Amino acid sequence: MSNAVLVIGGGIAGIQASLDLANRGTKVYLVEELPSIGGRMAQLDKTFPTMDCSICILAPKMIECFRHPNISLLTYSEVTEVKRDAGNFTVKILKKPRYVDVEKCTGCGTCMEKCPAKVPNEFDIGLGSRKAIYMPFKQAVPLIATIDPEHCLYFTKNVCRVCQKLCPSNAVNFEQKPEEIVVNVSSIILATGFDLFNPSIMSEYGYSRYKNTLLSMELERLISASGPTGGHLVRPSDGKEPKRIVFVQCVGSRSQRGELPYCSSVCCVYATKESILIKEHLPDIEVYILYLDLRAIGKGFQEFVDRAKKEYGVKYIKAHPGGITEDPITKNLQIYYEDIPTGEMKKFTADMVVLCPALIPKQDNKKIAQVMDLELDEYGFFKSKNELTAPVDTNVPGIYICGYCQGPKDIPESIAQASGAAARAAERIMCVTREAGS
Repeated sequence: MSNAVLVIGGGIAGIQASLDLANRGTKVYLVEELPSIGGRMAQLDKTFPTMDCSICILAPKMIECFRHPNISLLTYSEVTEVKRDAGNFTVKILKKPRYVDVEKCTGCGTCMEKCPAKVPNEFDIGLGSRKAIYMPFKQAVPLIATIDPEHCLYFTKNVCRVCQKLCPSNAVNFEQKPEEIVVNVSSIILATGFDLFNPSIMSEYGYSRYKNTLLSMELERLISASGPTGGHLVRPSDGKEPKRIVFVQCVGSRSQRGELPYCSSVCCVYATKESILIKEHLPDIEVYILYLDLRAIGKGFQEFVDRAKKEYGVKYIKAHPGGITEDPITKNLQIYYEDIPTGEMKKFTADMVVLCPALIPKQDNKKIAQVMDLELDEYGFFKSKNELTAPVDTNVPGIYICGYCQGPKDIPESIAQASGAAARAAERIMCVTREAGS
């Protein structure tokens, strides 16, 4: 039996599971579909409730993962086929071409400076821009450029090639082809993470119609020093500093009308975190959080909310929003809501509205479930064999799950579950090795 393990997903859960196994002496193949590992945590400015720098915690783990002799990092790759055979899994992995030689690229950035093609930056949720040849963020691992063939002028119009001409390392190679890699592993750990619910289908909130209505992750990038505005909080409509910001909770979640009935677990606390960040940037700003119920159940979470109220003056209003309209001249937003304690309909004006959308399983989960014969629950999360006695096991022996792909949870819980999945994978190797020895 193989002593190797495949981990799918290079976010914090996948990284933790990989490091746990690698430090035990187990060979790990870590597959990530994007050009860099890091996942959603890399997009965050701070983490709650300690308000530590997110990338400062994550980057050392990313580097350790990249340099660990027992980890083979396969970024910009995806699993295309999985076959079970005598207790092992034979896995085919498609490694997409970066059109940049990973052995030659030094990450100097010359190619990105000179590239003439600009497109919205996915890492900044479309608020900033990147070039057609790019690195997702400054702390990317590996720190290697990637050419986006959908926007590269050479691939779309057969012109340019400026990056190839100016690269000091001669690393650009437009002739690269996709590569298929086959590995044999004893276990597979899934840590595919989550996506954001798109509230543009909920017309009452005006998302995508009103420039000053943002998603919470968009605000996170705006307020981050590595974001498109260098951490300076301004309104997208006119570049002015806002005077009043309103957070709207449970957008698309806890809904009985066809969206998602479950709670996303982290929204109440990350809205609190972002409110504190706003107040630290602009102490005189007014911040309101409209909520249905405060669900701050993690260690130190309720104290974190209390601190936001007492030390920063964040105002929490138990309310059910009814709709948002925009003043066509000022671009200010009028929020209508039901005050739940009194039952009265009220309204007030804000410069910006931040929507806290439901966090949903990635669409790729369906494809992975089909390839691996896995069960999904009614929302698209990977289903545990038993939520109490086998929370990281799936219906397929040897395939384990951790992080948000199994269900809503925060970063500490995702890390703990990743270590649990790694322990189960290591246990499987030891059991089979013991049986073979006897």
